[in-house]
Amino acid sequence: MIPSIKKQLLQTPAGTQQPEKQKGQRGMKVSFDAQLLLEAQKTGIGWMADRLLREMRRIDPEMDLQLNYFQLRDYKNGTPEAMKEYLNLGFREKRAFCSYSLYKMLWNWIPYPYSSFFGKDSDISFFFNYYIPPGVKGKPVTVFHDMGYKAFPETVRKRTMMMLNANMEKACRRAEKIITVSQFTKDETNKYLGVDPDRMVVMHLGVNHEVFRPGCPKERIDAVRAKYHLPEEYLLYLGTLEPRKNIVRMINAYAKAQAEDPSVPVLVLAGRKGWMYDEIFARVKELKLEEKIIFTGYIDADEPPVLLNGALAFLFPSLYEGFGIPPLEAMACGTPVLTANAASLPEVVGTAGILADPYSEDEIADGILKLCRDRALREKLSKDGIERAAGFTWEKGAEILLDVFASIS
Repeated sequence: MIPSIKKQLLQTPAGTQQPEKQKGQRGMKVSFDAQLLLEAQKTGIGWMADRLLREMRRIDPEMDLQLNYFQLRDYKNGTPEAMKEYLNLGFREKRAFCSYSLYKMLWNWIPYPYSSFFGKDSDISFFFNYYIPPGVKGKPVTVFHDMGYKAFPETVRKRTMMMLNANMEKACRRAEKIITVSQFTKDETNKYLGVDPDRMVVMHLGVNHEVFRPGCPKERIDAVRAKYHLPEEYLLYLGTLEPRKNIVRMINAYAKAQAEDPSVPVLVLAGRKGWMYDEIFARVKELKLEEKIIFTGYIDADEPPVLLNGALAFLFPSLYEGFGIPPLEAMACGTPVLTANAASLPEVVGTAGILADPYSEDEIADGILKLCRDRALREKLSKDGIERAAGFTWEKGAEILLDVFASIS
């Protein structure tokens, strides 16, 4: 089977692209792995790619920026709708008639060069999500988001673990520079993979302050509350339901807070099911908290800032985060935050939130009670959070990337 697949790859059409354009004021051509932009429901990394690309284009409208992506289904129909808005912003595209998942699965055994799909004329080839394929032309740069697969292997799917183990050290060898989303992730990458700190650059993620901000209209909040049958007051967790988010301990801590003070509002768990989530639902049932803990499931893309604005407080006692976008978005909305004093979260939240030991249900419960009982504390954390979040922008991230590109081109 593999030889026939290799033959198919070798016969792959060269792809499509717009006519060449000038390299812009920075004098370089940069190609981006744009596969994440095609997803119907963007993940956090997909949104990161979207915001950074838009900011780079805004900063340098003439720079030659090319979006590379694989497309098998509907290839003959031309550019997918999801990509057209980027072309309207002045990006070029290059499509390859091939299955991305197939290529990604096989490149460790059949090192068919990436440049055979997307050309050899880029000065920089940028990848948003860890991996660097074989045969990349132009100096490769990639983003490392965390080392969770090393630090907490039990919280990573086996298939994901296999892919990471097969590709991460290769990415380290191939990369001209590695972007890390926090100083914590930079330190972890040095610790687990031995990457020289001089080869890594920290680029904090940003928040879209046009979307995540205080002052959401009450009518909008009421409409979303009605959609999910939420009361006037609620505590909020927003994120995937998976082991390393520490949701079972959060539920246990919430139960303790409820037992001490029954006026503690309901807890809303908003987000899609990840994996190993059965224990979460089982624990709610065991504690007889079905009336106090509400699961919304996946929420629409425009609803997180609404839910955050309506919440009394935001809870995020995650065991491990490479950065921690959810508490940052909560702070930008002026919502008081309780998070973990672990991993990158203190680097992001600073003193603008309550930090608790993620392994201590008592500490988490104590933080919940403080937030619910102390209005002055909530007002202080709201003000401090808005000020703290203002320092995290996608413009800063884009400028860091452009400086890195200029330094190696």
